[in-house]
Amino acid sequence: MTRSVSEILDDWKARDISWVRFELPDIHGTARVKLVPLAAAYHYADEGLNMYGGAQVLDSRSDVVPDSGYNNEYQYADQMLRPDLSTAQMVPWQPGHARLICSAYSVDGTPRVASPRQLLQRVLDQAAEMGYGMRTGMEYENYFLHRDGTPLFGGYHIFNPVRNVYHPVVLELLEQLPKIGVDLITANAEYGPGQFELNFGPGDGLEGPDKSYTYKNAVKEIAHQHDLIGTFMSKPINGLAGCGAHFHISLLDRDGKPLMGDDRAEWGLSETAKQFVAGNLKYAKDVYTLLVPTVNCFKRRRPHTFAPSNISWGHEDRSALIRIKGVTEASRHVEHRAASGMSNPYIVSAAVLAAGLLGIREGLRLEPPSGPAPAEDDPKYEQLPWTPREALDRFERCEPVRTILGDEFCDIWTTVRRYELQRFEDHVTDWERTEYLEIY
Repeated sequence: MTRSVSEILDDWKARDISWVRFELPDIHGTARVKLVPLAAAYHYADEGLNMYGGAQVLDSRSDVVPDSGYNNEYQYADQMLRPDLSTAQMVPWQPGHARLICSAYSVDGTPRVASPRQLLQRVLDQAAEMGYGMRTGMEYENYFLHRDGTPLFGGYHIFNPVRNVYHPVVLELLEQLPKIGVDLITANAEYGPGQFELNFGPGDGLEGPDKSYTYKNAVKEIAHQHDLIGTFMSKPINGLAGCGAHFHISLLDRDGKPLMGDDRAEWGLSETAKQFVAGNLKYAKDVYTLLVPTVNCFKRRRPHTFAPSNISWGHEDRSALIRIKGVTEASRHVEHRAASGMSNPYIVSAAVLAAGLLGIREGLRLEPPSGPAPAEDDPKYEQLPWTPREALDRFERCEPVRTILGDEFCDIWTTVRRYELQRFEDHVTDWERTEYLEIY
């Protein structure tokens, strides 16, 4: 049963909670937070909590981006945060603290629909109108680095039992995450030195991305407590493995039954699944910026690194853009492999769901899967965008995707990302100075 604000806060008071974090997921998937004393949280949870109105659309350096929707257009006014009570959790790694994930509204009560969690809710509502629910999960890779940015250890030791629990930060994550609703199912050292992958179960609707958002913030906060950097940066160190975020998704019927598998059909996929995959192939270029949002994300994409480079699908093909998973009809689902570790789980979910819904609406036909060679080695497949600007241009021009996601979000996304990209292009790098300074 859904608990009221008073019931939640009274319970927290009895458990010695002193502070409540009102959290707003921003455009990058990180938390913008106000700490509120428990006694004041009763009022704010009912009436809303004010926060700077452009907090969720700051760029990656936290610059205030002009003309980005929620800034100068509103005279830099406040917005109001209203908590989703279903997200109420105590924060186990921060004694005395609890959290509520919030939605954002203008002071006149208008929803800030470009806020990532509200964007996903918009697409979920459209899926529900078509008779579908969504179950999702994400597999994140991240590095733990010393404060100077160097790896915890050297060499490549994926799945090595010593490396799996090499540092106490890993064991603490394994202990603390289940206490905040992130149900860990596997954990291991990954390919890069100091790189790890801790996986958790899926969730329906907003629950899946909420878990991913909680997980990413927990990694960073707990790593900080251990005097480490926990980073999901796609390519943090030259020459080492990049960090991906493999996205698993299944459509559900109105009763919550998975709809993707059909053992009697070609490739073991239902007609709904085929159209969903076909939609994600057709619109792969158009939503790519939402999965691969920064210039650093593109540096993860190198041959034979399991980061897809073309528009393809296959069964258990790790080089394909879309990989079909699940040995049973009930468990069969789509794994979309493009997303970077820096991607926002709410926006990834909205993008992949939107592209799949378009495939269903348009009744698209799915071409045969890759094989026998890996998809990335097959020249017949069209390449994904190779630059952030190309990806942004495709996204900006795609009317079907804009219709599902809404102009408000699409305009904010392109404005913020172009501003951020221009800062990068204006920056003189160490490589340029080494290459040109003395000789020229």
